[in-house]
Amino acid sequence: MTPEITDSHCHLDFPDFEGQLPDIIQNAAQAGVTRMVTICTKLRLEPQVRAIAEAYAPIFYAAGTHPMSAADEPLATTDQLIALANHPKFVGIGETGLDYHYTSESADIQKTSLRIHIDAARQTGLPLIIHARAADDDMARILGEEYKQGAYTCVMHCFSSSKALARAALDLGFYLSMSGITAFPKSQELRDVFADAPMDRILVETDAPYLAPPPHRGKRNEPAYTAHTARKGAETMDLDYADFAAQTQKNFDRLFSKAAAYTVPA
Repeated sequence: MTPEITDSHCHLDFPDFEGQLPDIIQNAAQAGVTRMVTICTKLRLEPQVRAIAEAYAPIFYAAGTHPMSAADEPLATTDQLIALANHPKFVGIGETGLDYHYTSESADIQKTSLRIHIDAARQTGLPLIIHARAADDDMARILGEEYKQGAYTCVMHCFSSSKALARAALDLGFYLSMSGITAFPKSQELRDVFADAPMDRILVETDAPYLAPPPHRGKRNEPAYTAHTARKGAETMDLDYADFAAQTQKNFDRLFSKAAAYTVPA
């Protein structure tokens, strides 16, 4: 049997998948990808992302304001995010975070948005889903400051930042998620960061439709391709693929406990 894994972060509402979701889910199942978390990046689009999760049993969802959209979208409120958590398939807060690579001019509003999302994660008990790019120092500082105000759980999605930020996140008890970037030939330094991390703190994802791993690099990514990243992850951690897959499933179930406890209504 093909070991089961979970794509912990994808964007199935994007136009790349329009009209194709039944095939996408079937492809995923054949690769052993039995669950997916599709992420809403703009809260005004939450209804259509929710509808995808409601229509397909293997799909869960999360919602937040992506940092690159923080200046262009209405600022989320803690109450707004908490209200979303009432849905049985809403399993995470975000993605949120800091991105100074393309949108450094909106750093202040990004920080404000991030702290609102952290507060919602703290109050709901759902994991925070973080996007971090070119903002390591501010990210580590804010995550630490907020943790001192009250504990919360978190995954550093599509982690491709420094060893220092990885250590700061891990020291807070957070998780690191492997994307297709970790399977790129020139990503050895990033693989070394994961190799040094505790195996019980690793997740896998696609960030589909972006960042397809080899042998599909440069093409549209999809949840089935999580398996390629996971195989490179097993190699990186010096584990048999089945053992690596099983451990990432345990990790996902621990962090996304609401998804793990979900049962399909009769």
